[in-house]
Amino acid sequence: MPILTLPRADSNSVRAKAFVFEDASSRALLRRIEQVAPSDATVLVVGETGTGKELVARHLHELSRRRDRPFVAVNCGALAESLVDSELFGHERGAFTGAHQAKVGWFEAAHGGTLFLDEIGDLPLATQVKLLRVLQEGEVVRIGARQPIAVDVRLIAATNVDLAAAMLAGKFREDLYYRLNVAPLWLLPLRERQADILALTTHFLGVYGQRLGIAQPRVSEAAAQALCAHSWPGNIRELENVIHHALLICQGGEVRPEHLRLQHAPSRADAPAERAAVTPARLPALEAALIELFEDNPPNVFEEVERRLLRAAYRYCDRNQVHTARLLGISRNVVRARLIQYGELQGSMRPESSDSTATTRSIRHEA
Repeated sequence: MPILTLPRADSNSVRAKAFVFEDASSRALLRRIEQVAPSDATVLVVGETGTGKELVARHLHELSRRRDRPFVAVNCGALAESLVDSELFGHERGAFTGAHQAKVGWFEAAHGGTLFLDEIGDLPLATQVKLLRVLQEGEVVRIGARQPIAVDVRLIAATNVDLAAAMLAGKFREDLYYRLNVAPLWLLPLRERQADILALTTHFLGVYGQRLGIAQPRVSEAAAQALCAHSWPGNIRELENVIHHALLICQGGEVRPEHLRLQHAPSRADAPAERAAVTPARLPALEAALIELFEDNPPNVFEEVERRLLRAAYRYCDRNQVHTARLLGISRNVVRARLIQYGELQGSMRPESSDSTATTRSIRHEA
């Protein structure tokens, strides 16, 4: 079973420290990593907090021709806005108050290797402009300097937010987004890759069992069922903490349900604001599936996707045309016409109203 772990130097980090590839979706991710890694293409890793984005970035580096050169990880969300340019691009002595000596930025530090920019969506817009120039020109200009410095860096960026939505909201530059989104990787949340849960559990039992001097730690069948049933809002990081805590308090090395400190997220009914935040997280997985479909170059791809979308929505709404139309944001006439066209309804195609025709035209030309 392939497993990624952070090096020992990061053992006290709050980041997720292990990633297994037991689930079918995780094995598909591993295959895509192996395809992308040998190139110097910029990679955008998208996933919820705690899904192991840095682990994936490190694995990309280890599989690349730059494996013997530096891997530099920078959390953009932890950089003070006033110092972010200095941290990334460096500065000369006297460039600003407190700049008593010249400083090498992270791009220069990663020269020849890989620079991992986590939480890239937190970068100020002004810094995004400079980052785009570095990617385009392959050189940095330190603050207070006039001469550019050539840098050879493979960039891997990561985010736990929807950059496309941030771009539409004016918080992320469109040109930078497309520059980063050359080879995207989508990390599914742990709740959507069930087969990884117990595999990770076994790994963390071994790690913390050894640290705590517990010989052959194990989980009971009931505890295993509870772990698989949990939604894991904190993903791998939460699972690691749960297993660590359980081994601290269990007796005889067996983890039972009462030893599991499972934090349940608020229900969607009780948290409408959370629902709005959670829904877009599934979109990257959909986009990944579409990209794989496009690579197969099937005939009539738009009609096939539209057909499956209509059928899935219709069945989700218990075959209610009005509810289906409301769910998809189109008219009932369009829904009925398409369901007949795709064999979901019996009947003849009625002429569509001008409103529904315009709606259909909009769907086909804007999708």
